[in-house]
Amino acid sequence: MWLGLILLILLESRLHIPMYFSPTHLSLVDFCYSTAVTPKVMAGLLVGDQVISYNVCTAQRFFFAAFATVESYLLASMAYDCYAAVCNPLCYNTTMTASVCTCMAMGPYFCGFLNASVHRGDIFRLYFCRANVLHHFFCNIPAVMALSCSDKHISELILHVVASFGIEFALLVILISYLFIFTTILKMHSAEGYQKALSTCVSHLTTVSIFYGTGIFMYSQPSSSHPMDTDKIASVCYTMVIPLLSPLVYKQGGQKRFQEGG
Repeated sequence: MWLGLILLILLESRLHIPMYFSPTHLSLVDFCYSTAVTPKVMAGLLVGDQVISYNVCTAQRFFFAAFATVESYLLASMAYDCYAAVCNPLCYNTTMTASVCTCMAMGPYFCGFLNASVHRGDIFRLYFCRANVLHHFFCNIPAVMALSCSDKHISELILHVVASFGIEFALLVILISYLFIFTTILKMHSAEGYQKALSTCVSHLTTVSIFYGTGIFMYSQPSSSHPMDTDKIASVCYTMVIPLLSPLVYKQGGQKRFQEGG
């Protein structure tokens, strides 16, 4: 589904517009961070391969943290795209130039891999001398930290601060963008304009609600304050459910906007 949406946008020349630039990257990121987790999980379920080496665990943790953060900031940049499309439609093409779109896409990748590098360096300073059984279906950072016999207060603080900053900053951008969007929509007197504005935002709002809902639940508090079983339920949502839903949501929303001619 991810690759199908990417190919659809690449092959259809009429979709080579700024509005579909970010969804292409979002689909690519969904594919990447789901691929970092899902194959190993399926191997464990289908053939009983429940052993993972330290190096593979480290790689899985790094790439998942990187691409999950990239998605967070991509959703924030897409909120600005919605703002430009709804609040300044006549200036949209001059606002969302190729260079602006490139910066809005590359910026999240830089922040994502920087965030993953911080967590990777912090995890390496811990000593692991307890049981080597990971009580999770993938190498999630809180689950790995739970196996350490070192003092984890600093690591939990770093996880809390870095993850919370990433989520809260991106959410702030989204909330400010939608404050202006909803203010503009309420001032519309045309039913057609009102409907077109809503169709521009509904796909993005759906994805944001699911992604940030689970992200806030998982990382806005220290890992010791909530049970690991609850983490597993939330993790299934953002590692497998969201990557599957996003292409469907954006494909449906994109088809609707395409049919409306905008």
